[in-house]
Amino acid sequence: MPGEAVTLQLGPYAGSAGAHWWGLQAAALRRPAEAAELRSSALLRPAQAPGGREIHAPRLVALELKGGAGALRTGDAGAEAPVTWNGAVAAYLERGPGGASAAREEAASGSAAARGPAPAPSPLAAAQDVPSGSHVQLWSHHLNVQLHPKSLYVIRQYMHDGDCGCLEAFAQGEGLLQDPSCMEELEDRLHYFVEECDSLQGFQVLCDLHNGFSGVGAKVTELLCDEYSGKGILSWGLTPALSSVADSQRNAYRLMNTALGLVHLCAHSSLFCPLSLSGSLGLKPQPPVTFPYISYDASLSYHSSAILAAALDTLTVPYRLSSSQGSILHLAETLNFSGRKVAAAWASVPFPALHGSSLPDALCAHQDVPWKLLASCRERKGSSCFAQSVVLRGLGKDRPSSSPGRQPRSPLHACESTERVLQRYLHTAFPGAFSTSHVLEQPCYTPAPYPQFFSPRLSRQGFLLDQAPTSSPAAVESIPVLAALQSAPVLHTLLYGLYKDLQKLNPRRCASFFSAGVEQDDFQEALHKLRTLAQCYETELEADGSEEEADSD
Repeated sequence: MPGEAVTLQLGPYAGSAGAHWWGLQAAALRRPAEAAELRSSALLRPAQAPGGREIHAPRLVALELKGGAGALRTGDAGAEAPVTWNGAVAAYLERGPGGASAAREEAASGSAAARGPAPAPSPLAAAQDVPSGSHVQLWSHHLNVQLHPKSLYVIRQYMHDGDCGCLEAFAQGEGLLQDPSCMEELEDRLHYFVEECDSLQGFQVLCDLHNGFSGVGAKVTELLCDEYSGKGILSWGLTPALSSVADSQRNAYRLMNTALGLVHLCAHSSLFCPLSLSGSLGLKPQPPVTFPYISYDASLSYHSSAILAAALDTLTVPYRLSSSQGSILHLAETLNFSGRKVAAAWASVPFPALHGSSLPDALCAHQDVPWKLLASCRERKGSSCFAQSVVLRGLGKDRPSSSPGRQPRSPLHACESTERVLQRYLHTAFPGAFSTSHVLEQPCYTPAPYPQFFSPRLSRQGFLLDQAPTSSPAAVESIPVLAALQSAPVLHTLLYGLYKDLQKLNPRRCASFFSAGVEQDDFQEALHKLRTLAQCYETELEADGSEEEADSD
């Protein structure tokens, strides 16, 4: 088996997506028969809770700002970060901001400073009394798994929210990890999780791109690349579906943070994937991504990050399978050839299929692949790709494709297995592309605190009903999902568009951004690297488009 991975969450939006993702994995663990398809040990560490109960905690290091993880406290006076101790625990509910419930824990005995050789995780789980979406302000409000005491590191130099004291520039984030005390804290937590791994396969980095955490991510991935040479580093650059930026200067900050974070994360990662429901990363806003069977509020991180979490849980299947030797590095190497270290994510959440239908039936019902681009740029008809990793889950493997003795209705119906169906479909939809694919019976489980923003046309199992129910629809407990990581020409649109927007900025109007520590020459070099990266995805069509844009400028 490829072994274990350590995850890093850098920033509040990354924390929101991560909290949902850990919840999805915890929900799957409660279905042991189906969970056997995936190795929980790839991302989760088994441990004993007080009382002897076995729990699974994320192998996670999460960096957050002061006030950004308010629910994750101990009974110690004012302590924001969890501590390691050997006493008993009594959990109780307390009303947090906006009426949201959050679990707090109180030490019944033992010293907060006592450190055992292998400390059990503190029960830092959100309460079952799930808050409504509009009241979820912090990712800790919808976290329902237990974190290890070494998981959360609160950066006290900056505030989570407010008009001042925020981490808003790339150089500020870089500067944090140039502070020896911050770097020592990070390395200590990393080493703890790495050293307990039997066979470390690599790292997952979930990082905010739009704020100063892009600079944190740059230094973190550089550290991982230097200290753990040969291990896979898969980085996800996350941005909210809607920008909360109102003034032009902060919008310019957002753009520059995104570009610098993208270039640096890409340089130090095996593979980098921008992940967002935003319609654009550039200066001109575009409507957020929509899904036909989800009605979500794009202004709520709680909602948009939940969709991204379902995509993440599916996209990362190749290196978590019980039956596969695939690793993070192997997945990256299938997509990052010819300098193409950026991948685009696509997802169908949920994958539209009638209850009881076969995979050929479901695929033949759509003229194009029924998924949406999660890379913050416009989709194009007839999209192509160079290479892709595709995962389909939740349709079941044992449904017959065609009736014995009858002529198959399509070439897909003639395939002998769902794996062959998906392979043939991808070969037809993307001729000439290198495609790997996996099919899982296990769906994506969506119990609370996952938001119930699904269409009433979905059954409990996330399949399409012939008609919407006349009474109140039942809660959707699971959904089928189709998702892909692609090395594709559409990334030229994203990267070159970002480069063109940055060229329009007047550096003199962003003097405060550069005064935080970014040199003009370094910024211009990053711009050059961004354009070079865009050219890796250029086809004749993109080249013609670039020339037309250059002529019109």
